[in-house]
Amino acid sequence: MIKVLVNGAMGKMGRTTCDAVMTEDDLALTAAVDTAFITAEAREAFGIPGMPLYASLTEALKSEKIDVAVDFTTPSSAFDNVMACLNADIHCVVGTTGITEEQLVKIESEVRMRGRNCFLAPNFAIGAVLMMEVSKVIARYMPYCEIVELHHDQKLDAPSGTSLRTAELIAEARVETPAPAGPEGHAARGVIHREIPIHSVRLPGLVAHQEVVFGGQGQTLSVRHDSISRESFMPGVVLAIRRVANLEQGLVVGLEKIM
Repeated sequence: MIKVLVNGAMGKMGRTTCDAVMTEDDLALTAAVDTAFITAEAREAFGIPGMPLYASLTEALKSEKIDVAVDFTTPSSAFDNVMACLNADIHCVVGTTGITEEQLVKIESEVRMRGRNCFLAPNFAIGAVLMMEVSKVIARYMPYCEIVELHHDQKLDAPSGTSLRTAELIAEARVETPAPAGPEGHAARGVIHREIPIHSVRLPGLVAHQEVVFGGQGQTLSVRHDSISRESFMPGVVLAIRRVANLEQGLVVGLEKIM
């Protein structure tokens, strides 16, 4: 039985993860952490009778025996959360985006020193991973492309981690690296990452959506993925929880590495 802590448990992804963990026979939801649990109203609204609830990650790590910590918090707190869990000799599964390259280097160093593993995924939806893998193939033949990513209006980071990861994979797969077509540097082109424009949309009613539009002589080709509900991410989250303890590299980024 893998004992799981979910950090950010009152958030939409965190709460959905708690439900997913509780449906699996080999996983046990051992603790839920959220700063909102400082109030009795939040603890009551969480709605899982008897579940140990903590407003402080530090307190939860001291009080409970945990095998894997899952983090769905905020970009400003995720790095500190990961380091605290690794320091407590706990494996980490991280769905929070916004962790920087510099922070990844520090996490990798901590992973090696502690002998514990950390898995990060910009997107846990299997369909989104397939979209990125297909985009890598297309990019070898149609190197000109732009990315449009659409998310709910509560998402804190833009561009999304998925779009940045997609741009990285496309850039690595290209045989040639063309400059973006059209008015390069114009504000309406969005953020240009690895020579690929990324356009971010934030609106109520959306969950998580991304389209990669490739253009060539006399033709276009679009690859799109839509997460209609947050349950779409749960098979990937559960897979990561099960696999993280046995990762050979220690720090792994990307769901495609363990599928």
